[in-house]
Amino acid sequence: MRARYGIPLGVTAAGAACVAYAAGFEARSFRLRRVEVPVLPEGMRPIRILQLSDIHMVSGQRKKRRWLQSLAGLRPDLVVNTGDNLSDPTAVPEVLDALGPLLRFPGAYVFGSNDYYGPKFRNPGRYLVEKARGQHGLNGKSGGAHGAIRNPWGDLRDAFDAAGWVGLSNTRGRVKLDHGPVVGLTGLDDPHIKRDRYAEVAGGPDPDTDFNLALVHAPYLRVLDAFTSDRYPLILAGHTHGGQVCIPFYGALVTNCDIDTDRVKGLSTHTATGSTSYLHVSAGCGANRYTPVRFACPPEATLLTLT
Repeated sequence: MRARYGIPLGVTAAGAACVAYAAGFEARSFRLRRVEVPVLPEGMRPIRILQLSDIHMVSGQRKKRRWLQSLAGLRPDLVVNTGDNLSDPTAVPEVLDALGPLLRFPGAYVFGSNDYYGPKFRNPGRYLVEKARGQHGLNGKSGGAHGAIRNPWGDLRDAFDAAGWVGLSNTRGRVKLDHGPVVGLTGLDDPHIKRDRYAEVAGGPDPDTDFNLALVHAPYLRVLDAFTSDRYPLILAGHTHGGQVCIPFYGALVTNCDIDTDRVKGLSTHTATGSTSYLHVSAGCGANRYTPVRFACPPEATLLTLT
């Protein structure tokens, strides 16, 4: 027997099983990835950075909240949040509950488009069509993909600031770690919706600090070129979801920006105007509420040990 339109029932069943696995198991199979980055000046004590990105909290996601709370047991030196905390305008209290134990540690953050705007449903098949056309509106996150809903991002900002986390939307800051070093921080607002203003932060690392980091939500090439040309040793970003739906033994099909798929997640390097920086792109620990699936790309946080 065949299904409608001549599609074999076996193929239909296999597709349904993949969707069930991607939404019901893998999207809730949270992982911690550990990465070592050799970027510190010689003789400096290692710095442990917990990077969180793309939480995309939806009200009622209790397992995600418990997992995020448990990460405080890692006792990082610094927590870096690279944006897209929300996928539900009512979920701010749940984000703050999930991050509550981590707000006790030194931290810094930038926002992504989904912190500002609520998503709307899009046909996931459009992602590949847009990629073929050279567009980047994937995961329901392009400027035109957002609905009219504005998320209460100011409530998030106020809570992060009250906890002592440093907001880095087109600005600079510093964080003094508990074991002594002062980290210089430079961040941009989200390039995916053209809120980045590099001219406001240009000029390179802060010379009066022990180490410098650059932060941005979406790793667009124009931003990576600018940070690298200014000789930042390490850039942290998110946004890509690691491709979100990947092909085993092949990898991601899309990146949701103009970075190549080989660097859609994990540690790599970026070179511009003769300088090279390390780049870490988080695969994130959530997904847009209208495409709540992961395949061959489990949700994650990353503990980066800088040496």
